[in-house]
This record gives sequence, C-alpha cells and structure tokens, in this order.
Amino acid sequence: MLKMVYSSPLVPATYPRRYTEPLMALFRTRSAAVYGIEGYLIDVEVDMYPAGSNRDFVMVGMPDTAVKESRERIKSALMNSGFGYPNKAVTINLAPANLRKEGAGFDLPMAMGILGAMGTVRRADDYLLAGELSLDGTLRPVRGALSMAVCARRHSIPNFVVPIDNAAEAAVVEGVRVFGLRHLAEVVSLLNQPEQFTPVPPCVQPVPGTEGAAPDFRDVRGQTTAKRALEVAAAGGHNVLMIGPPGSGKTMLAKRLAGILPPLTFAEALETTQIHSVAGVLPRGAGLLLQRPFRAPHHTISDAGMIGGGIGMPRPGEVSLAHNGVLFLDEFPEFPRNTLELLRQPLEDRMVTIARSNMTLSFPASFMLVAAMNPCPCGFYGDSTRECRCTPAMIQRYLGKISGPMLDRIDLHVEVPAVPYKEIRGEEQGASSAEMRARIECARRIQQQRGYTNAQLPPRLLRELCRLDDSGERTLEMAMRRLGLSARAHDRILKVARTIADLDASEQVSAKHLAEAVQYRSLDRNYWS
Repeated sequence: MLKMVYSSPLVPATYPRRYTEPLMALFRTRSAAVYGIEGYLIDVEVDMYPAGSNRDFVMVGMPDTAVKESRERIKSALMNSGFGYPNKAVTINLAPANLRKEGAGFDLPMAMGILGAMGTVRRADDYLLAGELSLDGTLRPVRGALSMAVCARRHSIPNFVVPIDNAAEAAVVEGVRVFGLRHLAEVVSLLNQPEQFTPVPPCVQPVPGTEGAAPDFRDVRGQTTAKRALEVAAAGGHNVLMIGPPGSGKTMLAKRLAGILPPLTFAEALETTQIHSVAGVLPRGAGLLLQRPFRAPHHTISDAGMIGGGIGMPRPGEVSLAHNGVLFLDEFPEFPRNTLELLRQPLEDRMVTIARSNMTLSFPASFMLVAAMNPCPCGFYGDSTRECRCTPAMIQRYLGKISGPMLDRIDLHVEVPAVPYKEIRGEEQGASSAEMRARIECARRIQQQRGYTNAQLPPRLLRELCRLDDSGERTLEMAMRRLGLSARAHDRILKVARTIADLDASEQVSAKHLAEAVQYRSLDRNYWS
C-alpha cells in the first residue's frame, strides 16, 4: 500500500533518507576506434551507483558483439587480478554515440574506468588506453595500434598504453610516450605511479626475416628483354603483363621485382605499416615496415579479399596491403572476371572506396600490378618446341577473360619465351639486383624533383615533359594508327617513354625511347587482335 504524504505552507513534508553514500561515481578514460586507417578518439565514461548489483552492467554507444562480450572478460580479469568487482550497477557510455565501436580493444579502458570509479586509480585524462583482456588480466594485442598512436598525437594526449606486442609499432609515432605492458596490474601501477615506468624507445627496424629476403635477378638465366622491361617498370612505377609458356621464368622474375624498387620513405613506411596493422597482418613485435610489400594472392580469392570489405567493419584487401609495393597476380585469366574488373578503379585512382549503408571508408591502393599468364589453356601456343593442343575458340575464350579496358591500364606487355638450353647451362650472368636498383634509384631521383613518378604524371605535365621532335611524332602517329591504340594507351606510351629517357638521364624523349615504349604495347595485338 502506498502512503500519501501531504504538505502545506505551514507544515512541510519530510521524506526518509534512503542513501548514506554518494549516489554515483563517474570516471572517464580515453581510447580510440579505427575506421579505414584513421584513428578516432573515443571517450569511455563509467557511471557506477549502488542501486543495483554486479549483474547490472549496461553498455551504450553502438557497441558491437565483441564489445558487449567484454563484460564477462572484464569481470573475470578484475577478480583474478585481485582488485575485486563492485556489487553495484555499472553503466558504460562509449562516446560519440554515432560511431560504431568494434573489437576487443576497449576491454582495457573500460576496466580502468571501473577501477577509477572504485577509487583504485587516479585520473587518466593524459592516457590513451587500448588492449584486449584475458580472463587472468593479461593484455592481448589489438589491431590498428599505430593508427591509435597517431590519433593520440593529433589530440595532444601525451601517453599511450598498449599491450607489449603492439608497443614497437606504436612507438614509431613521435610526440607520444608509449608504454607496452603485459598485465592489468601493471596498468594500475602506471596510472598511480607513472614515475616508475619508462616509455618504449622508437623502433625503426625491418620485420624479422624480411631483410634481404628478395631473391637476386642474377639467378634468372636469359630473359634479357623481360629483365629490361621490369627495370623500366620499377623505374617509373608502371604495371606489367608477362605472357609465356609454363616454366619460362615469369614467377621468378616477378618475385625479384620488389628487391629492385627504391627503399620506402618514412611517410610511405608509416602509411604501409598502418594498413598492415589495421588488417591484423603485422607480425607481433614488429616496428616500422622498411621493405616494400609483395602480395601474391591465389586466383580463388574473393572480391572482398581483393578489394577490401567483409562483414562488420571493412578491412583492407590485397590491393591495399600491396600499397607502395607489388601486387602479383599469377595465372591472370584464372581470376574471376568480376574480380579483375574491380581492379580498374584502384589502378586509376590509387585509392579504394568502400561504401556501406552507415559509412564510407577509403583505403590507399597505390601499387604496381604485375600479372603473368600463359598464352593459351595448355600454355604452349606459339611455342616452337611444344605443340599447342588448344582450338582457336578455346584460345580466344581464354584470352577473352582479360578485357580491353583492363589491358589499357597495363603499361608494359612482355613476352617471356622458353629459355634455350645454352642459356640455361651457360656461364654468362646478367645484371644483379643491386646494379639494377642503382640505375632505378637514379631515375627515381629525377622524378622526385618533378613531384610524381612517371606512372602518376598528371595530363598537364605529361605533354610538357614528353615533348617530341618530328621523328618522334611520326613514330607515335604510326603506332597509334597501326595498333589502333586508345587515348589512354597513348598517354601510357608517353609515360613509359619518359621513364626510358630518365634511365638514360636524357631530358628529351627521343625517337628511340618512344620506339622501345611502343614495343611494349604491341604484344597485346598479337593475342587479342
């Protein structure tokens, strides 16, 4: 039965006091969420009040399933670490509420928020926290630690606390003190007694096992034309298509291409490491990536695996993991045609944009495409030593998997014939990767002064840097007319010719440079005519 309490101006009403302690305890920590390759600041607000029990645990702010499951991990981690868990109702708000929160990296900031509301730790406004919790309180690594460190620097947060396995990549960012810890108890000690901890020193080292991993071009017998084409491609950042029978050395050549590319600049290395960190493929304990990536996906790869996407938060695909490096597609026609057509946009824009109903994310995708294929299903069409068993219809159907617009976006088309016996057994060796890299770096330095690699020259600079004399004009006009080339192919021939001239240290694009560039565009007419 409810008892009514009446009052008047003369007789004030009195109410019993229900609580003898503060109604609530509020504590805030900071974390970060990664969208694309960018980190965004997230405020973790913990509200604790006694009108409830430890079963009352509410989480708001668009958390996904992995974030919601952190409730049980946090409870067990706090209990097993000796801090206990309050017999009170807990409400956690992840702000801003309009951004979806994904992953287990919010375990640590939420746990520290609860301990802060309990009075166990001091204020943590100067710290950005990220880490997954084991049931015993051990910190597990998370994705995107490097992007979170960049976010901390952008918001002037001086300290970043991460699991020990993420410390090396996060420490690359200047202006942020990174603390790599192993257990929840260490984080509590850091927040209460920061003077007893030393930040992790910056780590700029190659990933273990990758230094000098690229094989040498000296190991490849013969194939002088193909080596020259790959040197031109590496000097200007051009795409390459190699056509030849099985066993001619296409894969050997492709695997050695990354070894002759110039070293990554710091900005390129930072962006490349961010992508690999977000994708979760960065080896544990690795710092900044110094080797250009070489990605070689199998032809059974899905569209999302190639371009990016997936369920939940979109992840980078192979085209982004190959950013600033090489994407090698062996058995080119065996890839689904739809997957190949998806490459057209990143090859032009150097960027992949993934649109969802609630968000649109962009991933960098500036890579060199190196494709290898057989001339026919059996692989021996045009081979003088082996008879081709394919019918003309089979050959055309096989080659038809590569569309004309896709071919237009590949600058160099190179035939890789079978190596003769004398060249296989001969003592003569070609140029080494070191010698080729030296020439390529000289050409790249010339291009750096212009601000672009030749493959990325804008139209306004193309005509200025690729002025032709009368002989060059006649050569180009004849090639365009005889080969039936498109306007895009015209521009790409000029870009390749500019690269060949840079390798010769020539300011002027001469007729011989143009003739060599045209030679690399004539092969497709022999097969796709």
